[in-house]
Amino acid sequence: MDLNYPALPKSARCSTRIIQSWCPHTPAGDSLCEALATLQLALSDSTADSIEACLDCLLKALLLNNAEASGKMAEAQVLSQFPALLDPQTSCSSKAAKIIAEVSKNDFMRSSCVDAGLIPPLVRLLHCEDQEVLLQTGRALGNICYESQSSKEQFASTDIAGELVKLLQRQVEHEKKEMILEVLAPLAENDRIKLQLVEAGLVECLLELVEQTVDGELEEDAVELKTASDLIVQLLLGDESMQKLFEGGAGCVFQKVLSWVPSHSHQLQLAGALAIANFSRNDANCILMVETGIVQKLLASLERHVVDGNVTVQHAALSAVRNLAIPVVNKSKMLSMGTADVVLKLLPSEMPVVQFKLLGALRMLIDTQAQAAEQLGTNPVLVQRLLEWCDAKDHAGVMGESNRLLSALIRHSKSKDVVRTIVQGGGVKHLVAMSTNEHVIMQNESLVALGVIAALDLDVAEGDFERSGLVQVLHRLLSDEHSAPEIQYNSMILVCSIMGSEPLHRAVRNLPFLDLVAKLRAHENQTVARQASLTEQRLTVQG
Repeated sequence: MDLNYPALPKSARCSTRIIQSWCPHTPAGDSLCEALATLQLALSDSTADSIEACLDCLLKALLLNNAEASGKMAEAQVLSQFPALLDPQTSCSSKAAKIIAEVSKNDFMRSSCVDAGLIPPLVRLLHCEDQEVLLQTGRALGNICYESQSSKEQFASTDIAGELVKLLQRQVEHEKKEMILEVLAPLAENDRIKLQLVEAGLVECLLELVEQTVDGELEEDAVELKTASDLIVQLLLGDESMQKLFEGGAGCVFQKVLSWVPSHSHQLQLAGALAIANFSRNDANCILMVETGIVQKLLASLERHVVDGNVTVQHAALSAVRNLAIPVVNKSKMLSMGTADVVLKLLPSEMPVVQFKLLGALRMLIDTQAQAAEQLGTNPVLVQRLLEWCDAKDHAGVMGESNRLLSALIRHSKSKDVVRTIVQGGGVKHLVAMSTNEHVIMQNESLVALGVIAALDLDVAEGDFERSGLVQVLHRLLSDEHSAPEIQYNSMILVCSIMGSEPLHRAVRNLPFLDLVAKLRAHENQTVARQASLTEQRLTVQG
């Protein structure tokens, strides 16, 4: 066959000697550069046999030392010649695709593959009927796009989504379906490609795979079920693709996912809960889903796994519950369904990922819900567990969420009973420490909670305020010119609130608070400036 390869510039020909290494008919020992030069010469001379032989040599070199051989190929800039080798009409397209698949296993080669213009011809090869060509093309595409943002952007400008979906629909053999799914997974990390895949009908195809494998007894059925359901969840991570599949709650994909939550398959239970968590990323969806009865299904799933301790399902279901509880109108509905009671059954869990989601779910549920906040805030088992987790220095997320829930119980209940339960349990020191957190929102939440404590039961908290150095912390916050306006405002409110305690009043007098608030009277934020004037008056009057 005469191959119409473009001639190379002479500068690209690093050697004119015939290859003496890596080929089956030559002794090993000479440099790989000779093999590359021979390939370049063969390309320029359009010699089919010598091209095939050189590709065999390169494959041998990659097998012996992939990283070194790939680096040599990059230096010789030989990849720029590969688009011609990927022509479906050539006899060597399979070997060329295999070389690209091997080369692109290396992180440092993926951008080179993109820069060499290999993506368009590889995508075109997906039309090929030759199964070996398809296999190697799939491997090459999967490796190139693995953790490579630039390649995914290039793929988004091709029709790879449609081609891969058509290819998947034609496959019967497990290995080939799995190969295509492995290519699709990294591609689906790109939001543009997510939408293209949804529009190409991938989700419907994946749902068929799920139906075919959910009751399968073979190991390959379990693998295919996991890959397909995981990919559906991944497609829902894109806002546009998620909303397209939701279809106002009437989408067939959404309806099918609802049926997964009570499934006998743990994989589908997990995927169903994760999918619901992804669908519940905006208030409108959340409100509609709570009305459909999805909460009851999630709670039933959580109850089933309290005993068996399936951490992945617990984590996913709690994520969904938390998201669904964000809209204000959903909170009272979910509380009336017993959501908090079911979530509390997971308190004994020793898994940080479950603890973190559990805390977030409870915090969302009690937001603005005074009665629920009081019930939980006077629950000694919950409060004790929170105080333990407030010291979980090895798990910053759990520690942060515990502090936030502790503060929320006080702020939303405004209950003297809750204040006493938390103060007597030793919660004040955690709230004071939280007021110096790097996150302004956490600082502010703690200051408001401390203000509620001071207003409702200063006598009970007085000793803990002293021991935790509250007055000194407030002085530091007001001294810091970088403190946010809300931090300065609530710090001054708290200073005024603790003046009724003699020892705390004395501690305030011993620090130059008057000078600080006098400066804040000129603050550009009028709310801060007004509170500074009021605080100055209070400090002056009470001396």
